[in-house]
Amino acid sequence: MNGETLRFDLSEYKTRLEKARGAMEQTGIDLLVVTDPANMGWLTGYDGCSYCVPQCVVVSKDKDPLWFGRRMDANGCRRTAYIGEDRIKWYGDEYVQSDTLHAMSAPGQIIANEGHGSATIGVEKDSACLSARSFEALSASLPNARFKNADRLINSQRLVKSPREIEYMRGW
Repeated sequence: MNGETLRFDLSEYKTRLEKARGAMEQTGIDLLVVTDPANMGWLTGYDGCSYCVPQCVVVSKDKDPLWFGRRMDANGCRRTAYIGEDRIKWYGDEYVQSDTLHAMSAPGQIIANEGHGSATIGVEKDSACLSARSFEALSASLPNARFKNADRLINSQRLVKSPREIEYMRGW
C-alpha cells in the first residue's frame, strides 16, 4: 500500500489501533472481528462498497490487522488501507450465494491457525453487515472460542476526534 493514498497519516491509524487494543484489554477481549464498514475504515483506511458480501477486519493484540473479504474486493483493500499483502485474505466467488458454503467459516480457520482458536472474541453483533448466518458460520468454525458482544467497542473510540480528524471534517 502506498501511504500517499491514505486519508490520514499512518501514525493516525496506528493510534486508532492502539486505542482499540486498549478497549479490548479493558473489556476482556483477545481478538476483535469488525464488520461495520465505518469501523473497518476508521481502523485501517479500508473503503469498499462491497457490503453485500461478508467482509471483516480482525484485530489481535499483537499483529497487524487482517482484512478478509471477497477476492475481487482485495484490490480495494490494497488501494485504500495500510494493511500489508500478507494480512489481506480473501475467498472466491464459490462462497457467494451458496447454500453449502459460507465465507465467514474461512476467517475462523485463519484465526485458529494464528493461535486464537480458544480466545475470547469480540464481534459487532448489531452490525448491519453481520448476518445471523455469518455469525453462525464464524462461531461454528471456532468451537473452542468464547464470543462476546463488542458493538460499541470501536464506536466509543470514534467519539473523540483527533485534531487531524477535525481538520479533515472542516475541509468538507
